[in-house]
Amino acid sequence: MRASTQPTILFVGTSLTAGYGLDDPDDAYPEVIARRIDSLGLNYRVVNAGVSGETSAGALRRMSWLMRAPVDVFVLETGANDGLRGLSVDSMKANIQAIFDSVRVAHPNAKLVLLGMEAPPNMGPSYTRAFHATFPALAAANHAAFVPFLLAGVAGVDSLNQGDGIHPNVRGAELVADNVWRVLSGVLETPAAVDPHRAPG
Repeated sequence: MRASTQPTILFVGTSLTAGYGLDDPDDAYPEVIARRIDSLGLNYRVVNAGVSGETSAGALRRMSWLMRAPVDVFVLETGANDGLRGLSVDSMKANIQAIFDSVRVAHPNAKLVLLGMEAPPNMGPSYTRAFHATFPALAAANHAAFVPFLLAGVAGVDSLNQGDGIHPNVRGAELVADNVWRVLSGVLETPAAVDPHRAPG
């Protein structure tokens, strides 16, 4: 079956990845990217494993189950709910590192992509600075491709968000997909990420 030989891009994330609030889940940014991949004739299967309300600790708890399936490119979007709840930045950092470690154990050849997030300003400057610094540091330490801020150009723009002011609307999700694609497209051109014949990790 063709799907079994296609390299897989796995998106793990929160409501931002799941497409919370959108009338059609196919408008979530991973599905927008999947359509772009198809239109370009690239041989990838996109899996959206976004879960609304999930923290980095919740994402870590899902990893043993998620890693049972093939993964060639692993895209991680987490931390938004940690920031909204003011959870420990050190704990979030440890959770993200443990997530990447679990990918490496299960799928050593998988390419890693980290999507950066920002904490809301009402958490205070010390917290927001530490939160901001966590993502580029983790990307560098894990040789992961890095999107500095998933919601760049979308956050705070009323016309690009739903009524809650947090979750992108259809147009906002398209722009989020653009932010991710600028980095992900380079990862997909890497030969190690596109070999469907290698043994599973």
